[in-house]
Amino acid sequence: MLRKGLERNAQPLAVQLRASFSSSVTAGAGNLALVGDAQQQSGGFLSRLFGAPQRITTPLTEPLPGLDYPSPATQPTSPPETQITTLPNGLKVASEATPGLTATLGVYVNSGSVWEMPHESGASNLLEYMAYKTTSNRTHFRLVREVESMGGNVLASATREQMAYNIDVVKTNIPEALEVLLDAVANPAFHNWELQEQIKRLTKDIENAKNNPQSLLMEGCHAAAYSGALGQPLIAPLATLPGLSTELMHSFVARNYNPTRMVLAGSGIEHDALVSLAEPMVAGLSGGHSQSSQTQPPSEYTGGDFRQLAAGPITNMMLMFEFNGGWRDVKGSVAVTVLQYLLGGGGSFSAGGPGKGMHSRLYLRVLSGNPWVHHCGAINNMYNDTGLVGIMATCESGQSDNMVGLLVKEFQALTKDVPGHELERAKRAATASILMNLESRAIVVEDIGRQLLTYDRRIPVDEFLTAIEALQPSDITSLVTELLKKPPTFGAIGDISKVPRYQQVAAHFG
Repeated sequence: MLRKGLERNAQPLAVQLRASFSSSVTAGAGNLALVGDAQQQSGGFLSRLFGAPQRITTPLTEPLPGLDYPSPATQPTSPPETQITTLPNGLKVASEATPGLTATLGVYVNSGSVWEMPHESGASNLLEYMAYKTTSNRTHFRLVREVESMGGNVLASATREQMAYNIDVVKTNIPEALEVLLDAVANPAFHNWELQEQIKRLTKDIENAKNNPQSLLMEGCHAAAYSGALGQPLIAPLATLPGLSTELMHSFVARNYNPTRMVLAGSGIEHDALVSLAEPMVAGLSGGHSQSSQTQPPSEYTGGDFRQLAAGPITNMMLMFEFNGGWRDVKGSVAVTVLQYLLGGGGSFSAGGPGKGMHSRLYLRVLSGNPWVHHCGAINNMYNDTGLVGIMATCESGQSDNMVGLLVKEFQALTKDVPGHELERAKRAATASILMNLESRAIVVEDIGRQLLTYDRRIPVDEFLTAIEALQPSDITSLVTELLKKPPTFGAIGDISKVPRYQQVAAHFG
């Protein structure tokens, strides 16, 4: 199955595909013509030994040789379209030919902590740490050397429902970068010594996370809010780390890294070129599981209470409610996004200077006039079919009861009236945030990959902007009214002696 994918000869597969990649890209848009023999290169002995691409030594003050720079007079007048191809093994390839000299590639997998069995708890967290280590084709040293030689930047992240692997490179190194990326995703070796080294590193990070109340609150509130898959921890429990063996990690990847649950996304590359490169590289990846095994384990929202004693004179708390529908309820999730900007919030001290979020409701109605409030801000954690929407606050411990009262008051006020000028400001802020984020290639790739896993298509940005523009005050009041019909999820960390009991908090909402 996956172990059979990306079989390699003595020379990298990417080198064999360079010629076809060069001709297809040049024929497509002239964005990339691979560097010829005249290019100045200096990869050194190790590059030649390990098959890494040669390092380009052209000074930064000069244009890269071999690249066809388009004339400003011929720049496209409309955004590039997202093109999607499904390969015979079920893996989806999606890309957007974003202009520029660099490209971002990413593999997104429908796998995360919700897919873990009890004895596998923490596997997804450990996978994030094990990314780009030794594979069945490369040692860790060789992989790092190749990425350095091509000037690449790699990243991996784990969430509850998805895994993401990314690499950023200059366009001349796309073939090698794609091979490294796919090899790292499909063929991890999981050598025991590397596992133990990363488990030690992960253990230290978990210990350090105890100083991050927001992270601890989020984990605790998920466990309290959901019965089932979403209630499982994303941060690896210390008790299960010793059991995350080579065999267990191989089993988890083999069961969940199925090509039908994977998306290869690209930004800054012509679609036909990406497909022609990827197809032979992933031809050996195949499924082997029934459709039932591809169904995400269920989660049921119950609401609940989480609290943890910690030393210090302050208390951190979260008050959240379920948004039933999640990302797949497009209209509802758009309203949740605008609601977050409407509530806004911030801290009593701003390192970047005053003014951030100062017109939002939480800033005007909670932070202003209450010097004992250190921080108050809207939060949401959205998933495919559900989500948590709420407010996080930090206050002096003696004011915990009053802090809860303010949070309750803010939620209840939103069920009655939302001034039109406040909603318009929130809509403008949400629109600006979406458009500015999509100026980043990395965000574009993430948007493509995650949307295909969630919706099986990429929703045009104009569709989101139209939905934002169509929102009325009644949509926000209706949304919050529905939220408050569910039992609340409440969490607190710090001096919790003055924090009201869960029954008292829930009683405010009937």
